[in-house]
Amino acid sequence: MKGWLGKFLRVNLSTGEVKVTDYDEEFAKKWLGGRGFAVKILWDEVPKGADPLGSENKLIFATGPLSGLPLPSSGKMVVAAKSPLTGGYGDGNIGTKASEQLKKAGYDVLIVEGASEKPVYIYIEDDKVEIKPADHLWGLPVDDLEQKIIEKHGKNVGILSIGPAGENLVKFAVVRSMEGRAGGRPGIGAVMGSKKLKAVVVRGTKDIPLANPEGLKAAGKDAYTSVRNKELYPTWMRQGTMLILEWCQEVSSLPTYNFREGVFEYSKQVDGNKLESMKVKTLGCPLCNMRCGHSIKDKNDDLSELDYENVGMLGPNLGMQDLSEIGTLVRLADDLGMDTICLGGVLAFAAESTEKGYLNALKWNDFERTKELIKEIAYREGELGNLLAEGTVNVSKKLGEETRKWAMYVKGLDTSAYNCHLNPGMALAFGVSEIGAHHKSSWVIYWELQTNRESYGEEKADKVIELQRIRGGMFECLTTCRFPWIEVGLELDWYPRLLKEVTGIDWTLDDMWEIADRVYAMIRAFWVREFDGKWDRTMDYPPPRWFEEPLTQGPLKGAHLDKDKYDQLLSYYYQKRGWDERGIPTKSTLEQFGLKDVADELEKVITLQ
Repeated sequence: MKGWLGKFLRVNLSTGEVKVTDYDEEFAKKWLGGRGFAVKILWDEVPKGADPLGSENKLIFATGPLSGLPLPSSGKMVVAAKSPLTGGYGDGNIGTKASEQLKKAGYDVLIVEGASEKPVYIYIEDDKVEIKPADHLWGLPVDDLEQKIIEKHGKNVGILSIGPAGENLVKFAVVRSMEGRAGGRPGIGAVMGSKKLKAVVVRGTKDIPLANPEGLKAAGKDAYTSVRNKELYPTWMRQGTMLILEWCQEVSSLPTYNFREGVFEYSKQVDGNKLESMKVKTLGCPLCNMRCGHSIKDKNDDLSELDYENVGMLGPNLGMQDLSEIGTLVRLADDLGMDTICLGGVLAFAAESTEKGYLNALKWNDFERTKELIKEIAYREGELGNLLAEGTVNVSKKLGEETRKWAMYVKGLDTSAYNCHLNPGMALAFGVSEIGAHHKSSWVIYWELQTNRESYGEEKADKVIELQRIRGGMFECLTTCRFPWIEVGLELDWYPRLLKEVTGIDWTLDDMWEIADRVYAMIRAFWVREFDGKWDRTMDYPPPRWFEEPLTQGPLKGAHLDKDKYDQLLSYYYQKRGWDERGIPTKSTLEQFGLKDVADELEKVITLQ
């Protein structure tokens, strides 16, 4: 094979066993890499009903055939496991040197099995794989940890690590890498912590086998040039994703006070223009020439890397009005190893629950208390910190059914930073997202507002699926960043072309879509199996607030989603996916994608149509 190494590295932390297993080209072409490899491994190897924080769960670090190669924004890796936050399939995409280094070491995927009794880290250098003691590293925040690892192993290693939040099994702890890089919103960092695995450190010196090295070198160079020459490139380089905040304010979609409103009276104090006036440095992932990590000096005079999601969720959603204060919260969360979206969600839920008399936790725009509460959550300090570390879904269940009205999640994962009181297409994207309420795989909101915002027509189901195929399918399996395409307009045709130079195989975009649909069917099957067949369409509903509580401010005052119309839109989506009215892939759909064994396994817990 070319492009793939055909090797999975398996490290069992219970037994200390290290072994390499092979896979063939048929497997590679069926699942491609990244997310495709991850869900297939988890389906095959994690027993139904396994405790996400138990030794039976497996932690997957998966590259794709384009990962770590000299082409636009390819320094990416998928981190995946059964989620401790949602109970279903969980993954995230992280920018890291470890992507390139793992492939140069000779492996496409690292599979961590079992669990250690004491803190350890895994050190990989080509064929040498060691499980090393990490007692001296346990407890360190991420920045200090990375510095100590670099002092010992050199600055060119790839590092994947957790902070104290992962060690303390915070249900939304993430995997961290390279300053502000993070991945695994559904608690993949907690899975790492449950295995007492503080870090993975990897260095590779081997060549990655390529079908046409010179062809890839030339095509990659041309692709980089194309990115840089796009009309939107200079605008993107000014603010990155923070461009979105001002737009969301204009279209009443900015998450404000726990998504109660879509506009924020202090938005200009925290938007991209404000960021641009304060920016001191731009950071990014390896192999990227359109870096998105725009950094400011925060309230503590530390460097804080900001993007739209973390500012939206820890800013307007908490009523925070000062960008340097928001920067302090973001940096603190990053260093402790927590997902900033889920953190903003649970803090906003706590603030509203305090307002309504269910908790005594936090008030809106309370910087000092918010900062302290973030630490309490990461270290599970006190009754409140321990409670909020369980995530919004579990806090709401503990406080009572009434609080579900303002608990902003889908399938247990907190909603990312788009208020959908009048964005039915984006609400659908959240509802049917493969990991819970996440925007990344189908960011349909911009297209939706350029067409017919209020429509619940089947064209929106078509668009959600189209974007899932591209963003959540092709890019997550290749594994590369979607930003060159979505943000500056690099043509999608580049990717089959680059893939051919790497693998020697003639790929089309239609081939990518078939793989994507197979992956989405497999992920949905994983959810249904893990919920023991107790599955219906309500699992794909967005938060009740968007149906039941109209906006009270801004140009869309009075707006809310229509539940009956949303149900019809959801049915359109199911029909086009080949899923039944419960949201479960039919037997014929699974068989169409070569997943008869999956259908047979599912039928042990539920009747397929």
